[in-house]
Amino acid sequence: MTSRKLNVLVYTGTGSTVESVKHAIYSLRRLLSPNYAVIPITESVLLKEPWAPSCALLVFPGGADLGYCRVLNGEGNSIISQYVRRGGAYMGFCAGGYYGCKRCEFEVGNKAMEVVGSRELAFFPGTCRGGAFKGFQYHSEKGARAVRVNVVKDAFKGAGLVPEVFTSYYNGGGVFVIPPGGSSDVEILASYADELDVDGGHEKAALVYCKVGQGAAILTGPHPEFAAANLSPQNDVEGYDDLIAAIKADDDARTGFLKACLTMLGLEVSQETSGVPSLSRLHLSSISSSDVDDLLHAWEDIISKEDGEEYIRAENDTFHLQKPETMWSVTGLKEALTSDDSSDQKSPDLSSQGMVDYSTIVKRIVTHETAWPEAKATPYFNHNAFYSSLQDYRRSEPEAEEWGDFLMYGEVVTSTNTLLEKNFKLLSKLPSGFTLTATTQVAGRGRGNNVWVSPAGSLIMSTVINHPAHIAHSRPIIFIQYLAAIAIVEAVKNYDTGYDEVPVKLKWPNDIYARDPKQPSSSPPSYVKIGGILSNCNYSAGAYQIVLGIGLNTTNGRPTTSLDALLPSHLAPFRIEKLVAGILTRLEALYKTFVRRGFTRDMEGAYYAHWLHGRQIVNLEAQGGVKARIVGITSDWGMLRAEELGSDDRPTGKVWALQSDENSFDFFRGLVKRKI
Repeated sequence: MTSRKLNVLVYTGTGSTVESVKHAIYSLRRLLSPNYAVIPITESVLLKEPWAPSCALLVFPGGADLGYCRVLNGEGNSIISQYVRRGGAYMGFCAGGYYGCKRCEFEVGNKAMEVVGSRELAFFPGTCRGGAFKGFQYHSEKGARAVRVNVVKDAFKGAGLVPEVFTSYYNGGGVFVIPPGGSSDVEILASYADELDVDGGHEKAALVYCKVGQGAAILTGPHPEFAAANLSPQNDVEGYDDLIAAIKADDDARTGFLKACLTMLGLEVSQETSGVPSLSRLHLSSISSSDVDDLLHAWEDIISKEDGEEYIRAENDTFHLQKPETMWSVTGLKEALTSDDSSDQKSPDLSSQGMVDYSTIVKRIVTHETAWPEAKATPYFNHNAFYSSLQDYRRSEPEAEEWGDFLMYGEVVTSTNTLLEKNFKLLSKLPSGFTLTATTQVAGRGRGNNVWVSPAGSLIMSTVINHPAHIAHSRPIIFIQYLAAIAIVEAVKNYDTGYDEVPVKLKWPNDIYARDPKQPSSSPPSYVKIGGILSNCNYSAGAYQIVLGIGLNTTNGRPTTSLDALLPSHLAPFRIEKLVAGILTRLEALYKTFVRRGFTRDMEGAYYAHWLHGRQIVNLEAQGGVKARIVGITSDWGMLRAEELGSDDRPTGKVWALQSDENSFDFFRGLVKRKI
C-alpha cells in the first residue's frame, strides 16, 4: 500500500478562532478540491495520531499563538518540526505566522496585550513584529482593515501567474523582520504597501517563504484566505462596508496569489476555483411507480400541510414534497426566480456565495408516482438504466428481491448519510433497501468529523437496513460493514464479462483499495484508496436502523484513482447506475443469508479472498511497538485477530483482538488490543 499525501489538515484546537478556521477551510476547499481532503484537527490529533505520512499541508489559522504554545510546546512542536523538515509543508496565517517564527513581538509597550518571546518552530529565523497596524482588539472587527500588498513576482517563478498587487483582509497580523545579514533560506513573497505602525525594516515583509530542511513553510501577516463573501456587515465598525467592498473588488487577484502560494508548497491547485454548488431537487421513484403512493401514505403522519403545500419538518432538515406536474406552483416559481438558471430545477444558486448553513435550505423532494424521472430532469443519472440493471442482477441473485425498489436521487446533495441518519422522523418510516444516491456531495461524511466535497464521477449512495434488535446479539451489526465490503468488490468483479480481474481489495475494517495504475507493472503491487464505507445507527420500534453509506471513485480520477483507470482498453467504462444496482443486489443477498446463518465460513472466505492483510506483519505502536502478524477477524465481534511475534518472527502464543479507535489516518497505528 502507498500513503499518498492527500490530506490538508487545519488546526482547530486551543488558540484558534472559529472565524479564522472557517475562512481557512472554505478557501482551501475551493482551491484544492477534489485533489485533497481538507480536514479540521485538534491538538489531540497532532499529539497522538500518525497524521504526518498522509499530510500534504499543515495549516495554522488566525487566533492567539500563546494558545498554540500552551498545548504544543515540547512534544507537539517537535512532531510538527520533524514533519516539515522531512519534506512536509506548513502554512501559518496571522497567529499561525507568529507561531512559525523564531521570535514574536506583539503590541510591545501595551501592558494589557503585550506578547514577547521566543517560539520553538522557528521556521522563520527572525522576528514577527505586530500589530503591523494599530487598532487590534481581540474578538472584534474594530481593528480590521483592507490592506494593499505588493507581490514579489520573481519569487513565484514556476508557480503560475500572480498579480503585482492585491487587497487582503488584515486584523492584528505582523511584519516579518529579516535578521541582520539576511538568510538564504528565506524569500519575501509580498510586502505591505502602506506605512506600518511598527518597525518592519526596509522590506516590510507581509508574507515569507522559508526553506526548512527538505520541506517549507509560508507565513503570512494579513489574511489572504479571507473571502469577502464570508465577511458579515459590522454596523458598529465605521468603514467596514468599504473594507468588504475593497476585498471583493480584488477577489480574483487575491485568489490567484493564494493559488501561487499553495503551488510553491508543492500542492496541486485546481485549475478552476470550485464554487459552492447549488443543491438540487431530490427525485423519489420506485421500480413500480405506483408504489411511491404507498410509501407516501406511510409518511402521512409526518407530513404537514401549509398553504396547500406538503412538508416534512424533520430534526435536521425540512423537506418540501412536490409532484412533477406541480413543481412550478406559486411557491416553486418564487424559489425558481431566486436561481440563476431555473431550468435545471436547483435550489437558489450558491456558487457566488460564501459559507453556507445547508440545514437552513429547504430540500425539495419530487415524488414520481406514475413514471420514472425523465432524462432531462436527472441528466446525470438514468433511472431506466438503474432499474433495468436491478432486474437483470436479480436473475442471478434469487434472494435479492426488494432492495433498491425505492430510490431517491439528487444531482447535488449535502450528504446522503446525513439526510437520512440525522432526520430520524423520516428515517423511521423507511423500509430496508431504501437508497439515496447522488452525483455530487457538498458535505460528505467520513470517519470521525471528516467532511469533504465528493466530486462528480463518484458513486455515492446510502442504504437503509432495518436490523431486528432481537437478533443483534447473535448477528452483530459490526459485520454489516464487512458484508458491504464484500458486496462492493464482488459487484465490481461481476459487473460484466471480463471485469473479474479488476484489481480491487479491502482494507480492514471498511476501506476499498485499488492497485495504483500509475505504478509500473514490474514493481511489487502498490495500492491506493478509492472508496470507503460509513455506517450510522439509530433504534426504532424494535429494530436498529442502519444507514450504510458507500463512496467509490468510479469515473473520477481524483484524488487518487478510479475504477475506470483500472480497466483495459477493450472494456467499457463503468456506469454508476449499473454498479449501484449490482452492489444493492449482492448486499441484499449477503444480508439475508447473514440473518439466517450468521457470518458464515463462505462469507469469511470471501472477505479474506479480497483483503490486503493476509499474513501481514505490523507494529502496533500504541502497544509499545509490539510486532504481530494479522491472521483474520474474530467470529464473535469482528475484531482484527493478530498473533504476537517474537524476535525470530515466530508466534509467541499470544493472540490479540484489535479494534479501531476511530483513527482517521492509519488503522494499524492507534489500535486497541485485547488478549484472547
